Amino acid sequence: MKLIAYLCNGYPTLEDSAKMAHTYVESGVDTIEIDFPSRNPFLESELISGRMAKALEACDDYDRYMEEMAEVKRSLPDTEFILMVYENVVEEIGVEKFVKFCLDNGYLDIILVGLKDDTIKNQVIDAGLRVSCYVQFHLPEDEVAYALASNGFTYLQAVPAEGQATPEHPTLKSCIEYLRERGLENPIYCGVGVHTPEVAAQVKEAGADGAFIGSTILKLQEDPEALAAKIAEFKASC
Repeated sequence: MKLIAYLCNGYPTLEDSAKMAHTYVESGVDTIEIDFPSRNPFLESELISGRMAKALEACDDYDRYMEEMAEVKRSLPDTEFILMVYENVVEEIGVEKFVKFCLDNGYLDIILVGLKDDTIKNQVIDAGLRVSCYVQFHLPEDEVAYALASNGFTYLQAVPAEGQATPEHPTLKSCIEYLRERGLENPIYCGVGVHTPEVAAQVKEAGADGAFIGSTILKLQEDPEALAAKIAEFKASC
């Protein structure tokens, strides 16, 4: 199972986040989820939105972000990347320019958030990018149908909030089995609540293709040795 770690791009500087990408890989990360910091990250936690704000204070030029991301991709040719981006950032960059950057540099898997409608999403899909979809633990039918129609991976909620587990699907394993029975062939990566290696092991046992880790690693960024050790623990569980 792939270990996927979130990287706050540009925090505290672009040079620092590029170095952190290498630390992630050297410590055992298989796939890096890298973002474009948004000026209005209205869906993010205080931790990530605060780091996006700090990144934009240090550099608010998206051309520089693209230059650095292209170099990071070249320097880590065997590492997979997932690009998390807000629709408002794609609009500011320009859809055509954004798509060209992604295609030219191999950023083909996209988590596109903050959508007003499907216009930009459909444009980037038509251009050849793969856009993921999010499915909550209780498997709402509209989200399941969206996943079945998607050309990208499914981001499945790993740990249910209180009351989300249903009698039909009380475990993550049963959720994944149901999605496969419905005909979902794309990868299923699980996130939200994967805060310990033990939970990552449960995600693997449930049959997921990958596990996202975020805040647990991000909070250790000022202590590279502890960060590398924690990633190694997660990797051993995957």
